[in-house]
Amino acid sequence: MIHDGRSRKLPFDRDEAVAHLRACDAKLAALIDRAGPFTLQLDRSASPFESLLESILYQQLHGKAAAAIHRRMREFFGGDPTPQQLIATPDEPLRAAGVSFNKIKAMRDLAAKTIGGTVPSHAAIDKMSDADIVERLTEVRGIGSWTVEMLLIFRMGRPDVLPVTDYGVRKGYALTFQRVPKTRPIEAADLPAPDVVFKRGQRWAPFRSVASWYMWRACHLYKNTPPAGRSAR
Repeated sequence: MIHDGRSRKLPFDRDEAVAHLRACDAKLAALIDRAGPFTLQLDRSASPFESLLESILYQQLHGKAAAAIHRRMREFFGGDPTPQQLIATPDEPLRAAGVSFNKIKAMRDLAAKTIGGTVPSHAAIDKMSDADIVERLTEVRGIGSWTVEMLLIFRMGRPDVLPVTDYGVRKGYALTFQRVPKTRPIEAADLPAPDVVFKRGQRWAPFRSVASWYMWRACHLYKNTPPAGRSAR
């Protein structure tokens, strides 16, 4: 995700969200005590087209490699391309920038569905429900529910999104709510099924995005915990 240095205000009250989570779940309250304040900062406000275009470019690539491809593509277009520009551009300059054939197909589908109205405008998407946004945007080739959920949380600041298939959310859940040994790496068998996360998450509504953020924080705390027998410095 891109940050441009400007902090955008969340469309909900941070203190109210954290107080609700503390009150409804004692184990989550203990994690909040360890992790500290809820400090999510929204990424730059981009149109759905621009956000999804970036998501497609970054899929299955290391961040630096994807950023280099994104930069080369922007240099070719003189900035972020419009849907019309993508439709009109042949494959060769996009391939020269490092974009794969599959991603070119996904980008063209995104452009076509933006022009056709399937992908809503910046103004229109703000008026849509989370479920409607997921349904509409996952019609684009290469865009799944997880990608849209990340857009809802980090771009739009929607308060009640719980990405139950996300590895970090499931790992954070295991560390917070299950008896997982902290002295060894987390294994696939340790991770809860998505429906287990969903079931407990019902008590976190209407602030499941904030709870998700704390699941990711649980992973960060685990990563920075010294191995057994060593003291923290």
